[in-house]
Amino acid sequence: MSSLKDTFHTDLTAAIRARDAVVSGTLRMVLAAITTEEVAGKTARELSDAEVQKVVNKEAKKRKEAAAAYTQAGRPELAAREEAELAVLERYLPQQLTADEIAALVAAAVAETGATGMPQLGLVMKALQPQVAGRADGAAVAAAVRAALS
Repeated sequence: MSSLKDTFHTDLTAAIRARDAVVSGTLRMVLAAITTEEVAGKTARELSDAEVQKVVNKEAKKRKEAAAAYTQAGRPELAAREEAELAVLERYLPQQLTADEIAALVAAAVAETGATGMPQLGLVMKALQPQVAGRADGAAVAAAVRAALS
């Protein structure tokens, strides 16, 4: 079992003992998503910490989108619930990059690849991906690359 998955189990037990419904519900949801990912495909497999991190990122993104949708629909109580779940998930995510840090990484990648225009967008994104994986939203990185190349 991956150490991150062990952490989820340990924290779930603590949340249940503390009778914290939001944390325990969120951790159960994450563990269910991890299990679903493990049994997806032709054979069951054990997820590595990096793969578990991707599942947590995906769940966090779902919570952000749901909170925005509920807010837009005039349902603040449901938006608050989604934001509370997102706060729990963010404990397990790496520190997110700021816009300035993303811009610095983009500038370095553009210089490194020698990109001069939009046709090299994919080349720059490929160079950036290992550095920003899980630490920045892909759409924000792509927007910064487009801005740097235009």
